[in-house]
Amino acid sequence: MLAVVRPTAHVQCEQSGEAVSQELPFEPFSFIHDPHYQTIISSFFNLLFDPVSDSRIIPLSDGDKLCVEVTTPLGWKPTDLTVVMVHGACGSHQSPYLVRMVKRLEPKNIRSVRVNLRGCGSGKGLAKHSYHGGRSEDVFEVLKTLKRGTPDSPMLLIGFSLGGNIALKLAGELHSLGQEYLKAVIAVSPPVDLYSSVQMISDPANVMYERYFYKLLREDVLYRQKVFKDLPRVQLPKELKLYEFDQLYLAPYCGFKSAMDYYEKCSSIYVIENIAVPCKILLAEDDPIISSKSLDQFHLPSHIEVYKTKKGGHMGYLSNPRSETGFYWLDSLLVRWIDSF
Repeated sequence: MLAVVRPTAHVQCEQSGEAVSQELPFEPFSFIHDPHYQTIISSFFNLLFDPVSDSRIIPLSDGDKLCVEVTTPLGWKPTDLTVVMVHGACGSHQSPYLVRMVKRLEPKNIRSVRVNLRGCGSGKGLAKHSYHGGRSEDVFEVLKTLKRGTPDSPMLLIGFSLGGNIALKLAGELHSLGQEYLKAVIAVSPPVDLYSSVQMISDPANVMYERYFYKLLREDVLYRQKVFKDLPRVQLPKELKLYEFDQLYLAPYCGFKSAMDYYEKCSSIYVIENIAVPCKILLAEDDPIISSKSLDQFHLPSHIEVYKTKKGGHMGYLSNPRSETGFYWLDSLLVRWIDSF
């Protein structure tokens, strides 16, 4: 378990002043300006075949295992770059944004590692315990395993949505040790303040997201209870707010005193300023479920850069297909950022 020193009071009271963020120009495709359209189309629809990959099992300290999917270009050498990517809530290695990135990175001779959080994707059934927004030690096990196998390959970590919070949390917890493992870290639409995001997703305007996530989370709980007979039985109603799920199930079954204890211990906002490697964070001001203002009251080191767009939704960023970046503006931006480190 990574040792972390956290403030005792709520994060919004801990810092004064304003973080300097940079505005990025992004123009949504004319037919999908709405942030909900941006979010849904980009995150839930995938027309690409899953890239060829090798499945690798990563043992965890508590007896659970997770699975990563490794795509290695034919000309890749052990001194070439590796990009490790972590999906968001209820995602997997097959999440469209991960599949698209592998397709972008392979021609550039960059090895891609798609991390399945506990019980997700090709690791389904390998973990008795649930993943959550604070499982940074799991991703650290992935990095250590990769480092042992290819010690001379620089590694860059990218986290998407909930995976972005995990990536930032890990980099902050590692502090200067992070320089031994990571070349840089990128977070796309990260819920750095988990409680703030739970509040936003509970807004009536976002009911479709809350119902979608809870449906999949509930199915995951029922599946694990079926596979692991020694797990305590729990009856979850078919409809529940995410805060209620965290309070009734996730917190007690994952070792937290309450939902608020989980949010405070697992929100990366508490440790972001400790990140010692180059870091870029991307936020959209119209994101329906992630606040773009969570870091506004923090003075961050110059190597931690916060970028904002006016539009884009939650990991949407769908632009004019005829533009320089093509339909998937986000993918082009990430490739450019990867090349810049």
